[in-house]
Amino acid sequence: MSKKATKGQIGVTTENIFPVIKQFLYSDHEIFLREIVANAVDATEKLKALASSGEFKGDLGEPKVVVELDEKKKILKVSDSGIGMTAEEVDRYINQIAFSSAGEFLEKYKDQIGSIIGHFGLGFYSAFMVSKKVSIDTLSWKEGSTAVRWTCDGSPEYEMGESDRKERGTTITLWLDDDSAEYAEKSRIEGLLGKYCKFMPVPIIFGKEQEWKDGKYVDTDKDKVINSVEPLWTKAPSELKEEDYKAFYKALYPMNEEPLFHIHLNVDYPFNLTGILYFPKIKERVAIDRNKISLYCNRMFVTDHVDNIVPDFMTLLHGVIDSPDIPLNVSRSYLQSDENVKKISTYITKKVADRLEEIFKDERPELEKKWDNLKLFIEYGMLSDEKFCDRAMKFALLKNTDGKYFSFDEYKAAVEGQQTDKDKKIVCLYATSVEDQYRFIEDAKDKGYDVLLFDCELDAHYVNLLERKLEGCRFARVDSDSVDRLIPKEDRVKLEMGEDARYDLENLFKAVLPEGNDYYVEGDNLGENEPAILITQNEFMRRYREMSALGGGMNFYGEMPKSYNITVNMENPLVARVLEGKPSGDVKSDEHKAEIKAFAEGNEILRQIVDIALLANGMLKGKALSDFIARSRKVVSDAYLKKD
Repeated sequence: MSKKATKGQIGVTTENIFPVIKQFLYSDHEIFLREIVANAVDATEKLKALASSGEFKGDLGEPKVVVELDEKKKILKVSDSGIGMTAEEVDRYINQIAFSSAGEFLEKYKDQIGSIIGHFGLGFYSAFMVSKKVSIDTLSWKEGSTAVRWTCDGSPEYEMGESDRKERGTTITLWLDDDSAEYAEKSRIEGLLGKYCKFMPVPIIFGKEQEWKDGKYVDTDKDKVINSVEPLWTKAPSELKEEDYKAFYKALYPMNEEPLFHIHLNVDYPFNLTGILYFPKIKERVAIDRNKISLYCNRMFVTDHVDNIVPDFMTLLHGVIDSPDIPLNVSRSYLQSDENVKKISTYITKKVADRLEEIFKDERPELEKKWDNLKLFIEYGMLSDEKFCDRAMKFALLKNTDGKYFSFDEYKAAVEGQQTDKDKKIVCLYATSVEDQYRFIEDAKDKGYDVLLFDCELDAHYVNLLERKLEGCRFARVDSDSVDRLIPKEDRVKLEMGEDARYDLENLFKAVLPEGNDYYVEGDNLGENEPAILITQNEFMRRYREMSALGGGMNFYGEMPKSYNITVNMENPLVARVLEGKPSGDVKSDEHKAEIKAFAEGNEILRQIVDIALLANGMLKGKALSDFIARSRKVVSDAYLKKD
């Protein structure tokens, strides 16, 4: 080759490829560094493959990629001591855009090399997104080769001639343009290397390690290696201990608490995939941290938005997935959907289910200990993925208000004898808050019933799912009716009341109940020592209102007023006393309605028993609560003064 430089035009099908590269081809300019470093790693890995096959008999030296930055001159260099290129190869792989050597090389040396990162010949040209000029200095590994220098200023014209390079390998030099001055900052380059290249298989050097000396940090003689060349997921699980997995998690997420469990993924057929997924500890369930799974392609970071390759519920997991078989677009920034993606998603779902079932069988105490942090994930998965749901029926747990855990089968067996109703259905009672529903829970326990605790945000939907999946079971919230009616053992004889009596009863109590809600008032015999009024919410209406609030596609329920059942205990002496004093007359007349309303508003006993019921249900607020407290003080005071 002549020492005199030759000029030519890059073989492209469009008049000027560079504006297209800058504006459309790559979605994010910062990935230029990933692409350039990936090419350098490829060149190094190729040389290792040649050495393994016996074709290259020279000294490999210490393979590494060196990144150098001159902040003042705004020059960035990426150098390797890999395979290098001849003039013919430069012409073929650089001047003819989009013709990549990686595919050919991988096919020829597939038995000697584990992976080739670069799938696209356009990777090198991403350098022009941030550069006004780019040069290549390269010397091929082939004996007798001449070093080549290639330069281009971002137009289709290039200049190519001999280089004074003496060592095998390639150096890419970027003269950064003014619009990309941010990439001339050391901290920015260090951040990008850490983001995209920290697990690449060849040591990547950027600057020197520093030490504290004479009141400041100074460079040492030791190169600063920014990556780990043997990430944990590339090792066999048999080589690793629990401490290794925890340390890796801490390295990935320094601010997070220890994970609950991990899953090591490793498959080589019908696709290649490795990785480690973690179940994080979810402290604030309302602020779930998504997008914490990083997707790598042969250890090169691609994205942390993996919605397309894992089911939605698994985006709650943290960790790493690495696969060369995930199809990416030309910029490697977006996933392309195909059959491999579906297979990978199915595989990951199966592995997660396998691991959870294994924990259920072999580490049951640990599963119970961590269940409160896992159940949101499990419920979300069961609600959104039918196959996962079917698997989870074997390992999902139920927790009761005493803190005891059961599998579904265990729970059915435990309560079947006591909690089977007249229709031969097992009735599973549940509470959403031990504190708020304490009285109802205790009433149920007094009857010998068990009460489950469903305090997860998804439980309104989850209860519906369980009723479909658990044959012969239904679920009832413990405060949705009187304890005797929650699990009816026989047909109940309803209290007979005349139409006028029912009409008066309804108007009497509605007059002192808070406005803005719907009330269904009925009389019943609950027992002389039972509360005067029981306020409950219809199980169906309340459940579907909660589902609507969570976006369950039933928004019309959310728009409806809250509905309450008001059961008046006709056997309670206070109720009897109130009813004895109510006005009589034509119940349909406006005059009688007004009399009933005035009587109700002025009757302190009625107001007191209603307010006590409202207070028990967390429904007494504002002025009504203040009036109740004042009235209660007066009642107590009068009682003690009368006694004295």
